[in-house]
Amino acid sequence: MSDLFQKAPEATETIVPPAERLGGRRLHVRRGVHRAQVLRHIALMVVTFVMLYPLLWMVASSVRPNSEIFQHAGIFVDTFDFSHYPEGWNALSHPFSTYLVNSAIVVLGTIIGNLVACSMAAYAFARLRFKYRKAAFAIMLITIMLPFHVLIIPQYVLYSQLGWVNTFLPLIVPKLLATDAFFIFLMVQFIRGLPQELDDAARIDGAGHIRIFGQVILPLMIPALATTAIFTFIWTWNDFFSQLIFLTDPSLYTVPVALRQFIDAQSESDFGAMFAMSVVSLVPLFLIFLFGQRFLLRGIATTGGK
Repeated sequence: MSDLFQKAPEATETIVPPAERLGGRRLHVRRGVHRAQVLRHIALMVVTFVMLYPLLWMVASSVRPNSEIFQHAGIFVDTFDFSHYPEGWNALSHPFSTYLVNSAIVVLGTIIGNLVACSMAAYAFARLRFKYRKAAFAIMLITIMLPFHVLIIPQYVLYSQLGWVNTFLPLIVPKLLATDAFFIFLMVQFIRGLPQELDDAARIDGAGHIRIFGQVILPLMIPALATTAIFTFIWTWNDFFSQLIFLTDPSLYTVPVALRQFIDAQSESDFGAMFAMSVVSLVPLFLIFLFGQRFLLRGIATTGGK
C-alpha cells in the first residue's frame, strides 16, 4: 500500500543556458550569411563568364585556323595558328600600325579638347554668376538626350563646306568647343563639392577667375579630369560611325573603320586576321583601364557629393 501512495518521479527538463542558446542562434545566422555569400559569388561568376565569353571566344578564334573558327563554340583551342597576326598586320592597303597611329592622333586631340574646354565650361557653371546661367545649364543637359544621328547630316554639310571632310578636324575641333555635356556635368558636380572658402582665400590674395581656376580649382580636379580622359579615350577609340562618315581615304582610316575592311561581301572574308587585329586593338583599352581605374573610381565616387 505504501508503494501505491509513493510519488512517481518527476520528469527532469534540461535547461539550456542563455549564453549557449544565443551562441547557437549566432552560429545559425552566420551559416545563413555564409551560404548567401557563396550563392552570390557563384551568380557573379556566372554573369562574369557570360559577359567575357565573346571576348574569350574572339581571342581563341584569333589563333585558330580559318577552317575551325566557326566549327567550335568553345574557348579552348586544339590547334594553335599564330599566322593570323602577321597576316592581319599587312592584309589591308596599309600596315595596321597606320590605323593605330591615326586612332592615337584622334584620341589625343579629343582628350586635350575635352579636358581644356569642358573644365573651363564647368568652372563657369559652378562658380560664376551670370544671367541665364541656370537656363544655359539646363539646355546643356538637354543635349545629352539628343541622338548623335540627328546632327550628323548638318555636321557633314557644314564640314564639307569648310573642306574638313577626309581630315581629322571634324573629329577633334568640336571637342575644343565643349560639346560633351556629360563631362561638363561631371566636372560641375565635382567643383561644387569643393569648399567655396578656397576661392575666397585666393580672391583675398588678389587672384582673379583665371588664376583661381588654374592654380586652385584645376589641381584639385585631377580625379574628374582623369575620369574624363579615360572615358574619352574609350569612346573615341571605339567610335565607328562618325569616323566612317568623315574619313574616306584609306590612309586616314582609324582602327574601327580598318577592321571593317576585313569583311568583304564579294569575296571570302578573312575572319582570322580580323579577330587577330581586334585583339591588338583591345590592348590599349586594357592598358588604359588597368592603370587608370584608380583615378576612375575616385573621380566617380567624389563627383556626386556636395
